[in-house]
Amino acid sequence: MKPSLHIRPPAVAGMFYPADAEELARDIQAFLAACEPAQAPAPKALIVPHAGYVYSGVVAARAYARLQPFRGQITRVVLLGPAH
Repeated sequence: MKPSLHIRPPAVAGMFYPADAEELARDIQAFLAACEPAQAPAPKALIVPHAGYVYSGVVAARAYARLQPFRGQITRVVLLGPAH
């Protein structure tokens, strides 16, 4: 199966997250910086909410922050999600 080269433009930029990429990056970094470092083994799977980050950003950041200590060891990511 050949990967698609089409990248869909963001449909809700400015609604559920900032439209400005730099502002969005700063906000996400702030969410991640507020997380405690993981003290557990690497998770085998994460179930992470994908609502607008004003609703679930803190929870999503806590999940993804669990992966940070293992960033040099993770070689494959499988992402399952809705097609919207």
